[in-house]
Amino acid sequence: MNDASYVYDGGCTCRYVRYRMSGKPLIVHCCHCRWCQRETGAAFALNAMIEAQRMQLLEGEVAVIDTPSQSGKGQRISRCPKCQIALWSNYAGAGDAVRFVRVGTLDEPDRLPPDIHIFTASKQPWVVLAPATPAVPEYYKAAELWSKESLERRAAIMRGR
Repeated sequence: MNDASYVYDGGCTCRYVRYRMSGKPLIVHCCHCRWCQRETGAAFALNAMIEAQRMQLLEGEVAVIDTPSQSGKGQRISRCPKCQIALWSNYAGAGDAVRFVRVGTLDEPDRLPPDIHIFTASKQPWVVLAPATPAVPEYYKAAELWSKESLERRAAIMRGR
């Protein structure tokens, strides 16, 4: 699955950190929870979930910061140690095996629009969602929305933990 159409390069603002995602994300979440709003300072967070093994650090290094999360289990945010831009997170549920890559840090973020809007019960009222993209008030069951390929990849991740 290293087809060039599924290679995504990205990095921080100062360009000290550069990374590559090789492969299609498992799914792209647009999260409208208040926690993500506070953390990003924006109306939502847009994260591409992908296996850590499909990520390559091309330049620089990241500083991993343990931060609280709404679940109470915390998250580990990988940031550029120079400009402090958040590049990806790892959450307790998947541990280090899955990265939630901040789509806005990609060189071409328009290539990864959201597959689903989550926690829309707390979205900003002025945000208008595209009717063709699924949206749920809180969370969902992966088995009901993820592609067969993504579900198989998730199962492989869980077996490897």
